[in-house]
Amino acid sequence: MLIDRRLFVIGAPLAVAGCASQPVMGPAPAIIDPAYRAMYSEIDNEPHPVDAVDLTQIDERFLRREISYHSNEPAGTVIVDPSARYAYLIQGGGRAIRYGVGVGKTEAFNFNGVATIGRKAEWPHWTPTGRMIAREPKRYGPVAAGMTGGEDNPLGARALYLYRNGKDSFYRLHGTTEPYSIGTMVSSGCIRFLNQDIIDLYNRVPVGAKVIVRPAHATQDA
Repeated sequence: MLIDRRLFVIGAPLAVAGCASQPVMGPAPAIIDPAYRAMYSEIDNEPHPVDAVDLTQIDERFLRREISYHSNEPAGTVIVDPSARYAYLIQGGGRAIRYGVGVGKTEAFNFNGVATIGRKAEWPHWTPTGRMIAREPKRYGPVAAGMTGGEDNPLGARALYLYRNGKDSFYRLHGTTEPYSIGTMVSSGCIRFLNQDIIDLYNRVPVGAKVIVRPAHATQDA
């Protein structure tokens, strides 16, 4: 059967288009609650920059919120659950403020039980432990003498130092320079919070506050 040349010429672009790759629409961007955008916005009244958190990098369940939480502990107690990647500040009346945290792959398993906040620091000085230096000498060896507080300091904007029997346990609740690590187990560190969250907790709890760290269990990253 003969094909009308005019029909072929008209139809050719459609045929070629049918063979070409069509643009693929990606998933729609996540809708982030404006309240969270405000909660984790840039803080501009600190000695060092506290950047806004990129909330697309963090599972929403690890963002700060007030929840129903039954506990026999008095208001003001901090309960840390490394396995769940949460810390709770008891409010009383069956309520608590829940914070998402990141935990160390080794340090998280070395401390549990009852402690008190023996010291608080804004933009704290940080010194890596001997174990951290031995494990990652290229990373921590150059800063073995410690780092002054600042935006590059691994302890972030605040640190709460846990004491037991009047002595430093070397276990800390602190901020982070790696907000994307919240909700995960990372190579080193104690209990890390988003900087906005550790500032919030720091402002709510005094020196002497009770802290309970639950035993950690080796689980996959949440």
